[in-house]
Amino acid sequence: MFAPRTLPWPLVALFTAGYLAPYLLPTVVGRLDSGLPVTATQAGAIGSALLLSSATAGFLLASGFCRLSPRTLARAGLALAALGYGGAALTGTVWAVVAGAVVGGLGSGTATAVAATGIAALGAPSREGGPAGDPHRATTLGLLGVSALAAAVYLTVPHLGPGHALPLAAIALTAVAVWPLAGRLPAHVPPAHAEPVQRPAAQAGPRLPHLRSGLLLAAAMPVWSMAQNSLWGVSGRIGLEQAHLSEAAVGAVFAVGLAAGLLGVVGAGALGPRLGHALPIGAGTTLIAGCIALSASATGPASFAAGEIAWNAVYPVVLSYVIGLAASLDPRGRWAVLVGSAASLGTAAGPLTGSVLSAQAGFPVMGLVLAVALLVVAVPMTTVALRAARPLPVVEIAVDGPPAHRTAYDTAGPRQAMSAPGSANG
Repeated sequence: MFAPRTLPWPLVALFTAGYLAPYLLPTVVGRLDSGLPVTATQAGAIGSALLLSSATAGFLLASGFCRLSPRTLARAGLALAALGYGGAALTGTVWAVVAGAVVGGLGSGTATAVAATGIAALGAPSREGGPAGDPHRATTLGLLGVSALAAAVYLTVPHLGPGHALPLAAIALTAVAVWPLAGRLPAHVPPAHAEPVQRPAAQAGPRLPHLRSGLLLAAAMPVWSMAQNSLWGVSGRIGLEQAHLSEAAVGAVFAVGLAAGLLGVVGAGALGPRLGHALPIGAGTTLIAGCIALSASATGPASFAAGEIAWNAVYPVVLSYVIGLAASLDPRGRWAVLVGSAASLGTAAGPLTGSVLSAQAGFPVMGLVLAVALLVVAVPMTTVALRAARPLPVVEIAVDGPPAHRTAYDTAGPRQAMSAPGSANG
């Protein structure tokens, strides 16, 4: 589909469309609370339902439940996102908004899963023996896109009027805009025998490679994501109620924070894998814990802005390395999707967890609890990154005839893993 070393713009755009809903979570939850007859906890529960639906789509695709091609899956996901979020934006009935959020979440999760498998496949060996592309670069480009788009929404939405429709409509319109690019994804997945001659020994067996490391990372990610999104889901309320800012001022803080995140992601993209995965993930998660505690305890504009901006600057950097680590565990993208879906489970629990903790104990105590949880899960995540840094033996597997030509996107999609003889769990 694309020559090696070219930029996979369809995957970058799909990544942006899939990740936009979590990035806009504070304004979505805040406007559901203010624009619908629901409580703050109920608004958080709607946000959690959206993200849980997204996680469900990722798990189904990673398990090989669906054998459709990447192009078909991407288009289906974008259509569900446009219809679901668009429908929720056009109605003021609570049950209809919930239904639209769930349908839109399925679309976001499908788009994210297709993007994750395609990005992971960029690291697989090409016919010439080298990597077909750079997964970390593609991830950072996707994070740049979603951060820039979310920042624009946070700057403009407060000036366009009240109500829950605007942020949901922005997500739906993004899905519509990305639709044409989905047509450049592969329409068919090649058969399993189109494999390169050389591949890591860990891939030769029927099971997922790096099983222990993958399971450990997948087990840690729900807690890591839950802590992030517990704060993110109530950040708007912290700014309004505890730091005494207006909605426009809170939106400006979020926009500046996302701009800082852009700079951080640019730096991470420039460094690439030079630092490995362990240092950015371990040290970065520790910094995030401090930022969350600072932001949750903020009682004025300065402390709130400092915590939110610092957190937004560090979070996408660490996330890019976490995604890269998951992709490095399996070039077919199965661990990338499974770990991403596990993270979505934590993301789904975030808004409700943050709402309940803040209601029961207050924002500062909530921040301390989340910070401690992050420090605990930083240990296994760093351990996985250190294990992944160890070189693996490479063996040659003889095949009859010359290896078939393969493009950078041949493994982008759940069907690739399912089609391989002896493969397990898609």
